[in-house]
Amino acid sequence: MTTPDAHRTRIELVATVLLAIATVATAWSGYQSTRWNGEQAKAAARASALRIGSTKAAALANSQTEIDVATFTQWVNAYAQNQKVLADFYFARFRHEFKPAVNAWIATRPLKNPNAPLTPFAMPQYASKARDDASRLEAQADVWAITARRDVQRSTNYVLGVVLFATALFFAGMSTKLPTWRLGVAMLTIGIVVFVSTLVWIAVSPISVSV
Repeated sequence: MTTPDAHRTRIELVATVLLAIATVATAWSGYQSTRWNGEQAKAAARASALRIGSTKAAALANSQTEIDVATFTQWVNAYAQNQKVLADFYFARFRHEFKPAVNAWIATRPLKNPNAPLTPFAMPQYASKARDDASRLEAQADVWAITARRDVQRSTNYVLGVVLFATALFFAGMSTKLPTWRLGVAMLTIGIVVFVSTLVWIAVSPISVSV
């Protein structure tokens, strides 16, 4: 027959092992939480840099559009008045991205065709690399922003892991302090369940390792 002292000895042995493993697991979860915080910071910084680039590209596109509008206004006046020399002067100063749209617009015979687009800016040939760059950079920034939010969640998960492992440590420590071995077994069992459940969850979580 097993004596209460033998039960208590076993409880202390299991509790000691649980305390040791749970301490290591707590340290690992804390490390991973810090790592994912760093990953989140890098992703957020990348998203911010891309948004700044997108804003600059959009500002450039707007400036180019203003230039296109100004030169087109002068050109269309000369063109409508058959002032060929002046019209050629302005046409030669159109940006290379704008000229295909103007040529396509002229081909619609806008002075005689009531169905022609009102301006070259409505033509599909009108393109702006700067505006395309702004859209591309904004889309990339959105991807990095999503990555940053994901990394925040991963860091939070590991913080929760630290809390749960600390809870397992508490139950393991208390199991050796109770007056009867039966209460000790109950307390230790709770600690083991919390620890194992948390360990399984953490084991399948993504990790970040500094290299």
